Amino acid sequence: METPAFVLGETITPEQRAFFEERGFIRFSKVASDAECDRLIAAMDELERRFIAEGRDAVMGVPIQWGRRSDGSPFVNRFAYASHYSPTIREFVRDRRFEPVRQLIGEGARLAELEKDGVVINNFLNTEGSAYRRLGWHTDSPRDLFYNRTLPKPMLNVGLYLDDCPLEKGGVRLLPGTHTQGVWQMLFRKFPMFLTHRPDPAEVPLIVERGDLTIHDGRAWHRTARAELTGEASRRRTMYMAYIEGPPAPRSEDSPTPLFKRFQRLIG
Repeated sequence: METPAFVLGETITPEQRAFFEERGFIRFSKVASDAECDRLIAAMDELERRFIAEGRDAVMGVPIQWGRRSDGSPFVNRFAYASHYSPTIREFVRDRRFEPVRQLIGEGARLAELEKDGVVINNFLNTEGSAYRRLGWHTDSPRDLFYNRTLPKPMLNVGLYLDDCPLEKGGVRLLPGTHTQGVWQMLFRKFPMFLTHRPDPAEVPLIVERGDLTIHDGRAWHRTARAELTGEASRRRTMYMAYIEGPPAPRSEDSPTPLFKRFQRLIG
């Protein structure tokens, strides 16, 4: 089932808002050009070289997930706060084209560059040395509990795809409509969270093309399926931006690693 594609304009249309509010996700086609995707990939590669040279294992207290190539050399599977470390990425995520996305959550919403995990770079690769090939069923909301908030707040997870993602590359699977569930279902519908990978008959795959933008409500259940392909053919690079509301809670290089990140590091 191909995910319907919309065009991102200066405002979110009533049709687009209705689609998102009913299903909890939406896809916009060709929000970034091929040239922009190339520049973002180059910026990712530059940061990878920098983190290797610095011997980094975390950014702002959030662990970097490292993989190993067949020759034993390291590569980054996932790292957070990319816009803080890269002027190229920072300029892109602050572009005016994303203003309608921000307003989808509310007038008081903001891009989380130093909150949550900031702007996240994912480099999924289905190889023996990869540390990040799939991710079990979860919602993004429990992290609010770990960050000392009493109830999960609204959050938009906005993904820019830097590679095509056909079905055989795995990718995100969502349960439509679960963003409206109660707190108990949000936490325990799929248990244990992150460790449960079984496909759900109701899940919808996000089948997208390079330059597409997807948005899902952080309260919706989703997983990342492992690719059927292997090696370079399986590579799926994405950049995720979070739009949030609520009191600011920025992190710094001195911030401790949250407990759930220590756990997640073992299962990624």
